[in-house]
Amino acid sequence: MDLVVRVASAVRPGETVSGSSFATGPGGKGLNQAVAAARAGAGVCFLGAVGADEFGGRLRGFLLAQGIDAAGLVASAEPTGIAAITVTDDGENAIVVVAGANGGDRLSDSDRAAIAGAGHLIVQLERPVSLVLEAMRWARGHGVTTVLTPAPVPDSHIDELVSLSDILLVNEHEAAALSGDADAAGAGRMLSRTAGTVVVTLGAAGALVAQGGEVTATVAARPVAAVDTTGAGDTFAGVLIAWLAAGATLHSSLEAASAAAALTVTRPGAAASMPHRADILTALQGDRS
Repeated sequence: MDLVVRVASAVRPGETVSGSSFATGPGGKGLNQAVAAARAGAGVCFLGAVGADEFGGRLRGFLLAQGIDAAGLVASAEPTGIAAITVTDDGENAIVVVAGANGGDRLSDSDRAAIAGAGHLIVQLERPVSLVLEAMRWARGHGVTTVLTPAPVPDSHIDELVSLSDILLVNEHEAAALSGDADAAGAGRMLSRTAGTVVVTLGAAGALVAQGGEVTATVAARPVAAVDTTGAGDTFAGVLIAWLAAGATLHSSLEAASAAAALTVTRPGAAASMPHRADILTALQGDRS
């Protein structure tokens, strides 16, 4: 669950400031990506855990309302995980994640069955790295395309996580942390020597694609007045995979993902702000007219 405070500017260490608003809403990288993919037209099965608390009930209900299969969302004795988010007046954010119920580190038999029956597995690192690795290995063994969005950036197993990724989706900070190269293009080239396709999102500068150690494509961002950038990367990820799963080319999928992310940042909130397929198609058609 997202706990969001709006402030005028970023809070510095040791500083106490007044916020202008506080809100709670459905969130978490996995949930956000699932919602983005579902609203873009994909069939989505969500695997995760919530606590037996108010937040857990709200999250389950929200997923079901989006048409997402929530049979894989199990109940835990631990509290539902949260993300504490500050959003500044210029739309930038900072996030602290507490895993809570998502701390379980083993796949269940039902998890394995759901993964084996999927076309794509999208994983994040708000779950334990050991669980993510198990899921990716299982998916690879069953011919399922693996997609990794490595946030929070892990302290260990980086090489294996990258090598198990058919598609690696990173922002420029994550790319630098994983590769040791502060240059986004250099980081993309390095990571793509072991991952399949690497997509580095660059905020207002768009995104780049690297494959086989070379930058193979770039995508321009859309100029918008950002209200809240929370969830923009997750929207990009979910829509990209939804388009690819429907048989679109990588270029077309990147264009759709960029359009969707641009729509998201013009609205407050994360999952609640994500566009539906019709909105994305309208934006894309506007580009061609």
